[in-house]
Amino acid sequence: MKNKLLLPLIGLGSLALLSACQTLTPPRGIKPISPFDIQKYQGKWFEVARLENRFEKGLTHVTATYRLQDDGTVAVINRGFNPKKGQWSESIGKARFTGSTDRAALKVSFFGPFYASYNVIALDDNYQTALVCGPDRSYLWLLSRQRHLTPALRQTMLAKAKQAGFATEQLIWTDQE
Repeated sequence: MKNKLLLPLIGLGSLALLSACQTLTPPRGIKPISPFDIQKYQGKWFEVARLENRFEKGLTHVTATYRLQDDGTVAVINRGFNPKKGQWSESIGKARFTGSTDRAALKVSFFGPFYASYNVIALDDNYQTALVCGPDRSYLWLLSRQRHLTPALRQTMLAKAKQAGFATEQLIWTDQE
């Protein structure tokens, strides 16, 4: 009887510990954009490039849509097409600011109480192009309001990512055709 009760308790304890240990800060030496205006940032973004990750592996036509909610959270809708399966996949989540709302440091959750770091680390003045990273340098996204970047803008954003210590040579350029 003790063993039957012990396993669920260990599982719950492990989940609590995992949740408490999540890193919700940007990588060392990287500062999120400030000042930041979520009103200007919300809307649809096209993923131009990314460092490959398990939850987007193989996806094309990836977009992210952000919408400010009345309670101050941000609804997040990520969509992408899986050409191997011939179908669209969609993940709906929620983001919250980790501090001041004028600093582009958020935490996003697609799975219950588990949050991941979401930091806008480069952004043009017109909120048309952005670099976003996670808690370490293995997560990076280049986003744009347009499906493609001009060569000059692409080089500018790549230079910013490289200067911040990201492996830009490992970026996967997202098919948006």
